[in-house]
Amino acid sequence: MTILEGKSLNKRYAAVDALRGVNVRLDEREILGVVGESGSGKSTLLKLLSGLEPPSGGEIIFRGRSLSPRRTKEDYRAIQMIFQDAAASFHPRRTVADSIGESVRSLCGRDTAVDKAALAAMVGLSPELMERYPRRLSGGQCQRFAIARAMAAKPEILLCDEITSALDVNSQAQILRLLAELCHESGTSAVFVSHDLSLVACLCDRIMVMRDGAVVEQGLTRQIIDAPREDYTRALVESVMEV
Repeated sequence: MTILEGKSLNKRYAAVDALRGVNVRLDEREILGVVGESGSGKSTLLKLLSGLEPPSGGEIIFRGRSLSPRRTKEDYRAIQMIFQDAAASFHPRRTVADSIGESVRSLCGRDTAVDKAALAAMVGLSPELMERYPRRLSGGQCQRFAIARAMAAKPEILLCDEITSALDVNSQAQILRLLAELCHESGTSAVFVSHDLSLVACLCDRIMVMRDGAVVEQGLTRQIIDAPREDYTRALVESVMEV
């Protein structure tokens, strides 16, 4: 069953069309990979789906309901964004625990309790680390706590914008495993954006390939990897094989 859908999405900045007629579908319990080179429109698509920016045209539908540009607090709780620069997404002068607590109470109610020990355990970290400031944590630790903050709101959808791009190979693999486990255990759907097709292929059920603000092709992961239809997709797959 489809949980989130974008129909004919357009986004224009000044004289630049960042998105051109993009159609995207996310099903329940699915991880959708969106791949393409820099400037292809991947991050812009997530900004629209998350409500951070309104589309210039088109419609976003969540559980059969069209989302207006002015979303409710419940809409923001249900669709959570995880950013590429995890450290910058936390307040630099507050501990990670304080930042997470403030975010959860803002979305879920002022009286919502935050179980710091349970959240830390969820992402494989010591609860003592939550009392540190972002600058005192590694990139991988910050990204794990960013995932914990998103999951603490009990979302239905995670939008992951290049969340492994600043990490080393070992940390990337750990974050992918963590994300797969959390989505599987909680039933949360996710959109995983990356320029790295090999990472997307390891994690995602379906893949959507973008270029110059448009969708080149999309399909099941094995279909895209084993039998790409478009030349651009074929070039991406061949570059992965060469590496």
